[in-house]
Order: sequence, then C-alpha cells, then structure tokens
Amino acid sequence: MKLIRIITLIIAGNLLISCEHFLDEPVYSQLAPENLLSSEEGIRNVLYSAYAEAANMAGANSKTELAMEEWPTDIMWQTGGGENATAVPFINYSLDPGIGILYSTLWAPYYRAIRNANILLDNIDLVDSPKKELFRAEARFIRAIAYIKLYTAFGPVPVRKSDNDPVQVPRPSKEEIELFIENELVESAANLPVPGAEEAYGRAHTGAAFGYLCKFYLNTKQWQKAADAAQKVIDTGYYGLHESYFDLFRIENERNREFIWVKPAFPSADRATSNDWMNGAFPVGFVKHEKTGLEFRSNWVIFASEFRLRDKFYLSFEANDKRKDLIITEFINGAGQTVRLLGNDNTRSFKYWPDPNAVAQAHGNDIPTLRYSDILLSRAEALCELNGPNQESIDLINLVRARAGVESLSLSGFPDTGSLRAHLLRERGWEFYSEGKRREDMIRMGMLITDANQRGISNAQPFRELFPIPQQAIDSDAQLEQNTGY
Repeated sequence: MKLIRIITLIIAGNLLISCEHFLDEPVYSQLAPENLLSSEEGIRNVLYSAYAEAANMAGANSKTELAMEEWPTDIMWQTGGGENATAVPFINYSLDPGIGILYSTLWAPYYRAIRNANILLDNIDLVDSPKKELFRAEARFIRAIAYIKLYTAFGPVPVRKSDNDPVQVPRPSKEEIELFIENELVESAANLPVPGAEEAYGRAHTGAAFGYLCKFYLNTKQWQKAADAAQKVIDTGYYGLHESYFDLFRIENERNREFIWVKPAFPSADRATSNDWMNGAFPVGFVKHEKTGLEFRSNWVIFASEFRLRDKFYLSFEANDKRKDLIITEFINGAGQTVRLLGNDNTRSFKYWPDPNAVAQAHGNDIPTLRYSDILLSRAEALCELNGPNQESIDLINLVRARAGVESLSLSGFPDTGSLRAHLLRERGWEFYSEGKRREDMIRMGMLITDANQRGISNAQPFRELFPIPQQAIDSDAQLEQNTGY
C-alpha cells in the first residue's frame, strides 16, 4: 500500500505539469506504475519533480515569494489589486498563522520537494544504474536547499529524512537542523559534477553546493566557514561578473557565468514554471519608457497590484550607479502624458526586463538565487566580521562596484567593523534588490526590526523576524509548536 501511495503522489497532476516544463522531460504518465521507482527513467522523473517543487515557480509563486522577502524591508511595498490583502500583513508586520499564503507559497512547495527527494532516497537502491550516487547527491542537495528556505522563513522546522517517517514530527533544535543542512550540502558536493559538467541546465553541481553553503554559513554567522566556502566557489575559475548589469537579467542572457543557481522560467499559458514579476512591476497605464525605448506589447499583462519601491531606497544609490538604471522613475501613458513615479514611493523595479515572447503573465526570465557577485560580497562580509575592515574585503566589494560604474572604496574610509558592515548592507541592497535577499540580510545585520520601527511600524517586534508557522501545518502535526509570540 505504501508503494501505491507513493506512485499516486508522483503521478499527481500538479507534479506532471511542473516537471514537464522544468527540464523538458517526459511526464510521469508515460511510465508504468510498477517500474516507476525501479528504473533509471522513473527515478530521474522523481528527481525532476523535486527540482520543480524546490524552484517554486508555479502560477504567481515566483513574484510572490520574492516580494514576501522584500515587503517587510526598506526596499519595497505594494498597493492595489487583490494582492494587497496578501501584502499588507507583511508590510505592517501583522502576519498571523491563518494567512493561507504562508502555507501555499512558502511551506507546502518546499515540503513537497523534500518529500520527493526522500522518495528517491528511499528507493534509489532498487535501481541498477551507474548514476545512482549522482541521483542520491542531487536529491540531498535539493533537500538541503528546501530546508534552508524553510529555516530562513520559519526557524527550525520538522526534519523529515524519509517518506516513512511519522506524520507528526517535533521541531528540532537550532543546532540540529543547522548540522543536518550543513552535512547534506557537504556530502552531496562529493558526488556532484563541477560547474558546466552537469547533464542538463538546472541540475546541481559543486558550484551551487558550495555557493549555498557559503550563504548558509553567512546567515548562521559561521564566518570562517562562510569565507572558506566562498573561496571554493571563486577557486573553480568558472564564474565571473557579467559585463553589463543592465542586461544581466534579460532572457537572452540566461546561462551566463555570473548565475550560479537559478529558478528556470518558461513562458507558457499554464504558468507552470513562469516568471510573473513584471505583472506587478508595470505601473497601471504604462505605454512607453522613453529613456530606454521600451514599449508595451500586446502579449504582456499589467496587474492592478503594484510593486512599488520606496523613494529613500532609490535615492540612496550613488549618482552614477548603473544598477539603478533598471528602476524606472517615469513613464508615458496612453494619453501621451509623462507620469512621474519618484516622489511618491512609486518607482518600479524592471530588473526582470520584459520577455518579448511572454505569454500573458508568464515571462521566461530565469530568476537567479545565487550570483557570483553574492559570493564576492559574502566573502567580504565574512572577512570583515572575522578581522574588521581589511584590504581583501575592500577589493572584493570594489570588483562589484566597478561593474556598477561607481568609485572604488578605500580601506581608510572604514574605521571599524560596524562602518563596513553598514556599507555592505547598503551595497547588497543596491546589488540584489528584487532578488529576495533583503529580509535575510537585514536580519543577519540586526536591522530588520530597527528599520521597521524607524519607519513607524510599531507592530514590528523582534519575534516577527520569523514568520508564523502556518496554521494548516500546526493542525496536521500535534507535536509542531508555534513560533514564540504568535
């Protein structure tokens, strides 16, 4: 009965759609249930279903997940449309466990990825294949990055290592889940290919494993390990900074050497794995952006939901910083009038430049979750926390700034660790806005709640650094305790 249940889960329609688009593989219905978990093809498809769930790109999930990491911060807010009811609790720090999107967009997809990885790991020894250890390593990599996402959002969450584990599992300690994640990434890296040698785009490699280790160590303040993991990525010699920040995120520049790990996107009517960012970034009434010549196309969509950047953030950029060129401050409307956005907390991030071949809401721009510039700035930060201001940290930051067209920093400008840490937070904002990193950066540097309080959000209390465990998850697991304060 257990095997039948597993096969039923794998053949479920939501997985068929995601996998079919994710790596262009055959759908599971082409496999007979009796050989699904005992053939290399069947195991491969289970693996790809895990990749698809971990990417979390179905429907509006792509833009919503990015936004949930920036709505509580100093970068972005939202008005209008049905999405406003979702956004306001994040913006105002009034989340409660009953808000359904916490479960549907953050909790459930990643636990489905973990479930599918566990199904593979439970059954991989049934398969006679020379790729057995590769599949095992990829499943453990997927499981690790899914737990990282859950841990960042909710704190320690139940760790399920097998699909045969009890339904009800208590929360582990902080130390237990951190050790589990670390071991998964370290041990998976031993059997993953080097960057560029993976069998298909979107499959795991050592660059991604060490990149995720770097960011995991950074966010858990294991500074020396973070610096060392970053150096391992640098030492691959495979990655570099793309020449143009303005063009970096365009669909024609996918698969560039700056992107270490991405969530692949495809323009399709079913929005199974699509990038939906621009539907909220376009201002209502947008016809043309005169500076770039961008004109609205009939195959694009503008939602009533408006993703707005705060003026203070836009004005914080240095005058010649090329990174702000992907933020529009005005547009031409249908009446030929110029509509000013700056001055009303209403500038817009066009980072994921519209895909000319988008299918309505679905654009095909891949969403990077790890970029080489992140590795450089992460090593700079880790070395700063270890040694205070130092020349290597300054040099690493300046590599990123040079591409942005701004002046190099000098070591003499930073008298202490706090001053360089504060600059790194600003630099990371300029470099990674609209990439879903701001909340974790501000938490790590102790600024999320402080900044919200300074913006007049009295409801922002320290316990709200973590999101509440979704009520649906609490209801299904009697041993699962809610985060303190909720």
